Amino acid sequence: MGNIIETRQLQKTFGKHQAVADVSLQVKRNSIYGLLGPNGAGKSTTLKIVTGMLKQTSGDVLFDGRKWKREDLKNIGSLIESPPLYSNLTAAENLKVRCTLLGLPDSRIAEVLEITDLTGTGKKRAGQFSMGMKQRLGIALALLNRPSLLILDEPTNGLDPMGIQDLREFIRSLPEQGMTVILSSHLLSEVEQIADHIGIISDGILGYQGEISREDDLEQLFLDVVKSSREKAGAAK
Repeated sequence: MGNIIETRQLQKTFGKHQAVADVSLQVKRNSIYGLLGPNGAGKSTTLKIVTGMLKQTSGDVLFDGRKWKREDLKNIGSLIESPPLYSNLTAAENLKVRCTLLGLPDSRIAEVLEITDLTGTGKKRAGQFSMGMKQRLGIALALLNRPSLLILDEPTNGLDPMGIQDLREFIRSLPEQGMTVILSSHLLSEVEQIADHIGIISDGILGYQGEISREDDLEQLFLDVVKSSREKAGAAK
């Protein structure tokens, strides 16, 4: 199967603050990888480096077994932080803007609206959408270029239980369509129900990485890793 994305000893500092200290991810192709960690652990910074939004201070990012290049972005879709929506435009119009920018055919608009269950939104403007609909439109934008890697940073933030369940089922269906998903969250239960593999990050250190086993006590593992990473981070100061 092989890894679609790897990071090797990734580090990122902002002035004197080290946001990412040592992160070596290994994400298998056509899997769902859950990146777990407390708020402020370094998850978003790591994902911003993988998507080219930030440049690492040191370390390497490999895509498809070779050093990451900007051209690889055409194979990566992402939703990091809030969806980049034009609130005065409809879902289809938002997608049309992105299609024009990326030079994609308009036929993709109807396809991704159907995939994300937004076909029925018609002339409703994105500014009037519920939080769940905005998240789904953000994912639709990320799916336009048929990415082989989809990165979702805390995608269930602000969703109601029904919205979370719908999104969970949708994400689970993506590997069958030839897509790898990296999903970051601070919610153990969310990742446990959806991911094949997990990485646990705390204080900028990836303290654990492996396949999820239903027999594991994920909560205890999470607490142990966070405690160990904090001790390492404290000793390094």
